[in-house]
Amino acid sequence: MLPYPRFLILVVAVLLAAAGPALAIQPVHAVAMHGSPKYGPQFPHFDYVNPDAPKGGEVRLADLGGFDSLNGFIVKGEKAAGLGLIYDTLLTSSSDEAFTAYGLLAESVELPEDRSWVAFTLRDGARWHDGKPVTVADVIFSFEVMREKGSPSFRFYYGNVDKVEARGERTVRFSFKPGQNRELPLILGQFAILPKHYWEGRDFAATTLEPPLGSGPYRIAEVDPGRSITYQRVADYWGRDLPVNVGHYNFGRIRYDYYRDGTVALEAFKAGAYDFRPENSSKDWATSYDVPALAEGLLRREELPHQRSAGMQGFVFNTRRALFGDPLVRRALGYAFDFEWSNKNLFYGQYTRTKSYFDNSELASSGVPQGRELALLEPYRGQVPDAVFSTPYQPPATDGLGRIRDNLREADRLLKEAGWTITDGRRVDAAGRHLAFEILLVSPLFERIALPFAKNLERLGVEARVRVVDSAQFQSRLDSFDFDMVVGVWGQSQSPGNEQRDYWGSAAAAEEGSRNWAGVRDPVVDALIEKLIAAPDREELVAATRALDRVLLWGHYLIPHWHLDYDRLAYWDRFGRPEITPMQGYDFNAWWVDPRRAAALGERKGATRRR
Repeated sequence: MLPYPRFLILVVAVLLAAAGPALAIQPVHAVAMHGSPKYGPQFPHFDYVNPDAPKGGEVRLADLGGFDSLNGFIVKGEKAAGLGLIYDTLLTSSSDEAFTAYGLLAESVELPEDRSWVAFTLRDGARWHDGKPVTVADVIFSFEVMREKGSPSFRFYYGNVDKVEARGERTVRFSFKPGQNRELPLILGQFAILPKHYWEGRDFAATTLEPPLGSGPYRIAEVDPGRSITYQRVADYWGRDLPVNVGHYNFGRIRYDYYRDGTVALEAFKAGAYDFRPENSSKDWATSYDVPALAEGLLRREELPHQRSAGMQGFVFNTRRALFGDPLVRRALGYAFDFEWSNKNLFYGQYTRTKSYFDNSELASSGVPQGRELALLEPYRGQVPDAVFSTPYQPPATDGLGRIRDNLREADRLLKEAGWTITDGRRVDAAGRHLAFEILLVSPLFERIALPFAKNLERLGVEARVRVVDSAQFQSRLDSFDFDMVVGVWGQSQSPGNEQRDYWGSAAAAEEGSRNWAGVRDPVVDALIEKLIAAPDREELVAATRALDRVLLWGHYLIPHWHLDYDRLAYWDRFGRPEITPMQGYDFNAWWVDPRRAAALGERKGATRRR
């Protein structure tokens, strides 16, 4: 996938047959979780693409760090960017619906009303880049090898599958273990299908720099380990004319160049070394693009709105550490983060404070629980903080002028209540243990946020050491939970499901490589995740998600950061893009190189250099 926030989000939907249980199950073209798909069986293309977009040209992108593996399915190694481009999945998502997916490798889907199994029938013409057909054996192999040797997230995601079996030449059926998991028939359409004949005789659990075989719209053309990777559009791609692909995958070549430092990467972009840049730094967005190319119209900046869930970013406590085992301590330390000052002085007022794990969506909790949400939470009174029922969650706030004394006074009170007092200017417990920890960062950009936070903590007698490491070391320590505090990011879709087990489930807390970085181990959280997964309709899903959100917030597992409701994009003026920006945000896979613009840009750059 190309590098934009939306691509981390996996979205799926299913259209149930209208027939009653006594009638035969009818195959459908798409699969709808709640309600019906927007697009009918004969739709020509998604509304937010240009079906006549020209093909060809090269786009140059950037990534930070390096890579040492082209196997994107295991924990080991640092994966190259863009590997999703070479693979197809059974289903593919729409960007202008909350929870919808349509057939890609699968031409049709079948499932019973109780959703105890799902069957996919493969398209007759689907084939690998070596010309061999995609088979049911490939689907079964892919599922089994990923669950056995792949990243732990696959085991959490697909743990409720009982068996997978061939049902005829082109149909594969997944049967489920007992229990309510309405999303499971849908998310099985998400995993990449791998060629069994290629991987037999190769070690799937090992890193590799050999370009793997795929079936997707691109193949790997060139690899310079740790420095660059280039993808070539497959001219005879088997799925190029499918409605879900029309208007997509227009670039002839896609090249990722790697930069060790974000500052160097930005300067390289402004010098024209690569073409497209989603900007994540408010400071850079406000101050670093005042260059002649922007004034001359060679370089463009845009803020494109979106309606997707903002997810969550924050300073994450590793509750596996004894220092952070007490939620009272975690809550207290949150008072030392002055978001309002940071937003005014560092972010140029661009951000909104995040107050929910599902902010910017109807899934976010607010006020106090009522109706169905309250009914879901009632059985857990006494097992969750009383504030879950009585107090709207609100992170500590200041006036933005650096006057944080009142917040620190409250932090001091909470720390003393938790047994941490001041001795010789140091915050210690009854055993004399100093409250000191490390904030692990992967980007120097976050030092300007973490260092003022650490300075405020110092006023409480708390020592917070800020350390920046390279991307490989950061990922290794993240996967093994070898940290005290990190900046963590969780993307969220408009219809959350099984991935919440990997984010917050007790089993994931002990599984290296999971995304339960906070180490959440709470039976109430586990129960609410299962209710969310089993939600029979949209109303129940929203209520369960809000209930889960509320319990996580009052668990104080992190100190929330901030979010935007738009994407900041900078790019050289050589692209065309569709007129419609879908609900989930811009879709770079639907952009194209405009030959006229590209030629004009080249001429204007040349003229600028000659002056």
